[in-house]
Amino acid sequence: METIHILMAGLTAIILFVFGLENFSREIERISGERFRKSLAKVTRIPAVGVLIGALVTAVIQSSSATSVIAISLVNAGILSFKNSVGIIFGANIGTTITAQLVAFKLTSFAPIFIITGFFLTVIRSRYSMFGKAVFYFGFVFFSLNLISSSLQPLQSNPALIAILTEPHNPLYGILFGCLFTALIQSSSVTTGLAIIFTQQGILGLENAVPLIMGANIGTTATALLSMVNMDASAKKTALSHFLFNIGGVLIFLPALYLFDDKFAQLDVDPAIALANIHLVFNLATSLIFIVFITPFTRLVDLMLGEGKMDFERLDMPVLSEEDNFDAIQQTLKRNSNELLAFLQENYNLVTLSIESNYQSVFNAAGKRIEYVEFLNREYIGYFSKVVVKINDEQESKELIRLINQFDYLFQIHDSISDLYNTKKVLSEHFVELKSDILLLIRELSSESLLLFDGLKKGFETEDGPNITALSREMQGVLDDTHRQLLTFMADPERKDLGALTNFVTYSQRLKDKLINYAKIAIKDAG
Repeated sequence: METIHILMAGLTAIILFVFGLENFSREIERISGERFRKSLAKVTRIPAVGVLIGALVTAVIQSSSATSVIAISLVNAGILSFKNSVGIIFGANIGTTITAQLVAFKLTSFAPIFIITGFFLTVIRSRYSMFGKAVFYFGFVFFSLNLISSSLQPLQSNPALIAILTEPHNPLYGILFGCLFTALIQSSSVTTGLAIIFTQQGILGLENAVPLIMGANIGTTATALLSMVNMDASAKKTALSHFLFNIGGVLIFLPALYLFDDKFAQLDVDPAIALANIHLVFNLATSLIFIVFITPFTRLVDLMLGEGKMDFERLDMPVLSEEDNFDAIQQTLKRNSNELLAFLQENYNLVTLSIESNYQSVFNAAGKRIEYVEFLNREYIGYFSKVVVKINDEQESKELIRLINQFDYLFQIHDSISDLYNTKKVLSEHFVELKSDILLLIRELSSESLLLFDGLKKGFETEDGPNITALSREMQGVLDDTHRQLLTFMADPERKDLGALTNFVTYSQRLKDKLINYAKIAIKDAG
């Protein structure tokens, strides 16, 4: 019974550790936000710098899995190239060794200081309050490690358990267990932290602990492999690189593990410190080996998954350079607005096609493009805030306001497309199937909306611009006809698919109004 109480207390402490680790990582990501992701993308063009950044980021957020997922998402968004992302992946393994070092040198005793400081930072109203939760959870992570240590300390007197854990076993069993356990809890820091604590207490032999932390490196790739589902070929390559890198490191050092397996017990060093240092050397050496052979490594990954293109072409990002004058900015924005309008038309086409056809693959493709436009929106907000420094006179100021309004309407058009996407999402979640009469009306309305997109795009290419009045009148006529037929359907209260048509008409009306407003602003462009 006493053993059960000890194990329950230990399990509770482990759960608190995982909880603290997840929340600390989430808080750091929240504080850093988009600026962090953009900075990460800019400084990783040199692989060695990518390794350093990956190590630093992982050391801060205490999660190599989170770092790898961030890298994969950046590649998927087209911000980061596959080759540049590999350095971050290599560095993430180095950064994750910080947990083992802190535990081994018993620096976790400072945990209460961080918890108290974080609490007071959260309570007081100041500009530093935003860091309160991050500081609190940082302390909480290591406080829970201390709790694990004290909870499991009585196991030191259990001779049967000690005999099992200290007796040398086949290293492959340790690697497999470390891999599975880490994949289950999705954190190598938990595995290495527990290994260090058990080693400190003499419960776990060093010869068994080393394979355990090596296996943890493979297990931590599970998160990245899961995140690559429905992502582009480049993002899949990044996830595969994470897996190959970690399993490759284990294979490289596996012969040494067998060779020196019986020598670990003879080390005249504190076992916990020895384990932490082995962990650091293993990950550092693996990263250095792979960074030297990064070109053949990336070629191997290319060979395995193919060159593969992104599932849709990313648009040019708005970037302001010192040499840009306002005329150059104006021309860039004009070109970008045309490209964004065409991109939005394709998004609308995919969303409506997913509603009409009920193909999940089309729906997923639309979702990824919609998410990308939301990223673009944030980029343009930042870009326009910088462009104001290039304004020289009142005329340029008025033109900038017009351009801002033009892009604002483009992103409002995106909002209406996103509303239609969410309508389809709700239909799928509630298993509502659209009957043929509703589908015909939706198809007619979507066809007319696509004609409106085409009419505006072609009109912008002419000297006089699009005939906004005629295009608006034609679209409104179809909307009015659809609305009248909608009223006849309302006589049947049993129609579960009626709400879908109601939403489609409402969002189509908004889409039409926003397209017309965009055209009215865009047609004033003297260029």
